[in-house]
Amino acid sequence: MHIHILGICGTFMGGIAAIARQAGHRVTGCDANVYPPMSTQLESQGIELIEGFSPDQLLQFETMPDLFVIGSVVSRGNPLMEAILNQGLPYTSGPQWLGEQVLFGRHVLAVAGTHGKTTTSAMLTWILEFNGYQPGYLIGGVPLNFTVSARLGESEYFVIEADEYDTAFFDKRSKFVHYRPRTALLNNLEFDHADIFADLLAIETQFHHLVRTVPGDGLLVVNGEEPALERVIARGAWAPVERFGQAAQNEWSLVSQAHDGFSVLHLGKELAQVTWAPDSGVMGRHNQLNALAAIAAANHIGISPVDSAKALAQFKNVKRRLETIGIRNDITVYDDFAHHPTAITTTVDGLRRRVGQARILAVLEPRSNTMKLGVMKAQLPDSLSMADKVFAYGANAGKESLGWDLTEVFSPLNTVAADKAKAFDNLDALVNAVVSEAKPGDHILVMSNGGFGGVHQKILSAL
Repeated sequence: MHIHILGICGTFMGGIAAIARQAGHRVTGCDANVYPPMSTQLESQGIELIEGFSPDQLLQFETMPDLFVIGSVVSRGNPLMEAILNQGLPYTSGPQWLGEQVLFGRHVLAVAGTHGKTTTSAMLTWILEFNGYQPGYLIGGVPLNFTVSARLGESEYFVIEADEYDTAFFDKRSKFVHYRPRTALLNNLEFDHADIFADLLAIETQFHHLVRTVPGDGLLVVNGEEPALERVIARGAWAPVERFGQAAQNEWSLVSQAHDGFSVLHLGKELAQVTWAPDSGVMGRHNQLNALAAIAAANHIGISPVDSAKALAQFKNVKRRLETIGIRNDITVYDDFAHHPTAITTTVDGLRRRVGQARILAVLEPRSNTMKLGVMKAQLPDSLSMADKVFAYGANAGKESLGWDLTEVFSPLNTVAADKAKAFDNLDALVNAVVSEAKPGDHILVMSNGGFGGVHQKILSAL
């Protein structure tokens, strides 16, 4: 079958392209911006890429593709999509194609939640791989234990990062309702995606749609310390529920040990100890909980906590999760995907636990749709309270204007310490300010869910 993918260069759709190619299909695709590293990764797998969404590309094929797979980046008015609709050509969404053609009949382990999906999916996939299960997987990032972000796999098991964002312009259900997991991991739940969800209740409803798809002999692994998830489960659960968390009343709990390691407890009994590798890039209490959740999910398919702990001792984090980009003059620059106040808080906390009293210079671009709408702007100062200096970018800048004033939002930090927070609408000015402030021994933490204008390398070069 010839599949043509619209929006192929996104992490999720690029993963679908790789899986479809591994399944033996001819795969082509197009996107508005076709550039490395995704373009290189796809072309190395024999996937032909076309720049843009011109309907003229339909004339390039000797025979019309058998199916068009539509990414969520595509909306009505897209010229290629309009041509597909006008000509009555067959199309589907990425999640639906994946659910019907790849996941059907397999034991799907789905990882859902507002935060930590990518890291937890990578941990769970590595646990299965290390223990010989040869899983398929699709992860919304680049797991450093693997060479690609997605693969078809050779066994009945498939691990997928289960996103609550909507499926496509023609299917407004969350992506994860298409996956039909047998093991569903609900990591946490907060309000996010303010561009498509009116409130937290609307997201809880989508999570309950996911719960409804888990069979009676499956398992729900649920964060027992998240009120929103408790409300979701209270609506009805038809599969067994095992809760995890820090508190001992959860079926799965933990006790922190030295160097961010921890003991794994089940029903109050210690079963294993997790010790991270020195070069793992894993730190912070949130990653302990991510790992505990992955251990509980793996236990459902017969991998003991001891064997999971052995795998996690060799786990390496996902790119852009507190990833060290470089060190200059004893100043370390990190990159992190944090895009929500809670994620920012846990990221700064994780780095603080690693560096102790050393100075943290936080560099933030509030770029996600939720951040641009200003829905959570009031939470930002508290989320960065553990940083020593804050440099924020995007204050009423250009067409990507936030529409709200960063200087005003971060002013509470300046009442705690003079000049603790500064806002910029010019990237070069921000880089100069960061470099002027940085001293040997400092840690510069850059946070954005986009490319941030290559600011990481600009800072390193200026240092």
